[in-house]
Amino acid sequence: MMMLSAIRIALRELRRNILRSALTTLGIVIGVGAVIVMVTLGNGATAKVSADIASMGSNLLTLMPGQRLGPGGSSGGARPFKDSDIEALAQQVPGLAWVAPVSSASTNIVYGNKNRSVSVIGTTNDYFYSGNWRLGNGRWFNDGELQSGRTVCVIGTTVRKELFDGEDPLGARLRLRGVSCEIIGVLASKGRNTFGQDRDDTVLMPLRTFQRRISGVDDVQQVQMSVNGAKSTKKAQGDIERLLRERRRLGPTDDNDFTVMDMQEVASTLTGTTRVLTALLAAVAAVSLLVGGIGIMNIMLVSVTERTREIGIRMAIGALEREVLTQFLVEAVVLSSFGGALGIMLASVTAFVGARALELPFMLDLRVVVLAFLFSAAVGIVFGFVPARRAAALNPIDALRHE
Repeated sequence: MMMLSAIRIALRELRRNILRSALTTLGIVIGVGAVIVMVTLGNGATAKVSADIASMGSNLLTLMPGQRLGPGGSSGGARPFKDSDIEALAQQVPGLAWVAPVSSASTNIVYGNKNRSVSVIGTTNDYFYSGNWRLGNGRWFNDGELQSGRTVCVIGTTVRKELFDGEDPLGARLRLRGVSCEIIGVLASKGRNTFGQDRDDTVLMPLRTFQRRISGVDDVQQVQMSVNGAKSTKKAQGDIERLLRERRRLGPTDDNDFTVMDMQEVASTLTGTTRVLTALLAAVAAVSLLVGGIGIMNIMLVSVTERTREIGIRMAIGALEREVLTQFLVEAVVLSSFGGALGIMLASVTAFVGARALELPFMLDLRVVVLAFLFSAAVGIVFGFVPARRAAALNPIDALRHE
C-alpha cells in the first residue's frame, strides 16, 4: 500500500516538472538505446558473416601459392600449381570430395552494344559443387567441353541483368578478349560476400578454354577443395601440406611456398572479431548510462532542496525516515525506468532501420533488452540513494524553517 502511494506521488511530481523530467531521462534513453542498437547490429553482422562463409561451401579448403597474409596478399613470386598437382591432390589425399582448379582474370565482356568489366574464371564442375552453387537456368559443363576446351560459359545473375535486360541469355554469345563464348547456364544468385564483392558479377568457363584462349599458360592460381563431411578438415589440411611439400621439393627446414586456408577457421576468426567489437561498442555505449545516472542524482538533489518544507511537514505529522527514503528512491527508479522503456522502444526502431540499411538480419536479443531495462532501474536505485538518504536525514524543525 505504501509502495503504491509512493509511486502515485512520484508520477505526480514527474508530471509537475515534465520538461525537467524529460531532460533528466535523456541520458538513460541514449544509454539504453545505444547498448541495444550496438548489440543488435553486432549480432546481425556476426550472423551475416557466418552465413556468407557457409554459402561459400561446406568444409572448404582453399589452396594458394605463396604465404598470403590476408585478402589480396601477394604470392611473393611462388610457383603456381599445374594440372598434375590437381590430379595428385584428387587421387592421393583421402577425404576430399571435390577438387576444383581455379584460374581467373579481370577482363571486358561484350554483348551487342553493351560491355562490362568482370572476373572471368576458368575451372571445372567441382567448383560449383564445392562452393554450393546452384543453377538458375541452363546446365553445367559436360565432359566433352571440359576435355576439349570448347568456348562455352556460365554467367552470374549480375551479368545477366546488366547485359541482357530480361532477355533469355541461353545460347547467346559473349565476346571477351577476341573469344566468342556461348552461354550454356546462369547461376542462382549469391549476392555480396563479407568483403563486399559481388559474387554474381562473374563469367565461368572450362579451365582448358581459359588456359588456351584467355591466359595463354597452363598455370592454376588457386585450388578449391571440399572435404567429405565424415573427415576432419585439419587432417586433410595436413595431408595436402605433406603432399605438396614433396611435389615442390621443399626441404625439412624450408617454409611452405603455398597456403592452405581452412574456411571454418576464417569463419571462427571473423565471428569472434565481430563479437569482441560488439562487446566493446556496447561497453562504450553503457558509459552514457552512468552519465544519465549522475544527471538523475543531481536533479533529485535539487528536488530535495525544493521540497524541504514538504518533507518537514510530512515528518512532523508522523512520516518515518524509511518512508521518506522510499519515496525519493521510488521517484528516482520511476524516472530511470521510464527512460529505459523509452530507450528500448527507440532502439528497436533504430536497430530495425539500421539492419535494413546495412543489409543485415534483424536479431534483437530479448536478454539484452531485459538486462538493459533492469540496469536502468538499478541506476535509479544507486544514484537516487544519496538524495533519498539526504531527504530522510532532514531534521523536521530545520526543514519547516527552510525558506
